[in-house]
Amino acid sequence: MALPSVVFLLAMLLAGSAAGVMQLRVEEAARGGARALARGAAAVEVGGIVRQLAGETAASTVALDGEWLRVTVSGRVPGAVGSLIPWTLSASAWARPETPGAAQPVPGGWGFPLGTGT
Repeated sequence: MALPSVVFLLAMLLAGSAAGVMQLRVEEAARGGARALARGAAAVEVGGIVRQLAGETAASTVALDGEWLRVTVSGRVPGAVGSLIPWTLSASAWARPETPGAAQPVPGGWGFPLGTGT
């Protein structure tokens, strides 16, 4: 009777730690994407930075909020338990453009998804 309880507790602890690590990765990816946008990087480059930092399954969007640039990144918790429980974690970061004209919308406008991994 005790063994199944211990296995279940261990699985929940591992899932919780995987969720914590993924949240940190998503937050760092949002900050990295916002820094790149502030320096004047193209939105496509930001998508690459986000996927590099948060993993290939992360999705991101870029938006222009007044004079602030916003990057929102979301991703699912990896692992066996993460696939059973649909945990989607997200984080946003804002930055002001460092160079004049860096906040100019691209064709199609801001607020578009940068893509998801496979």
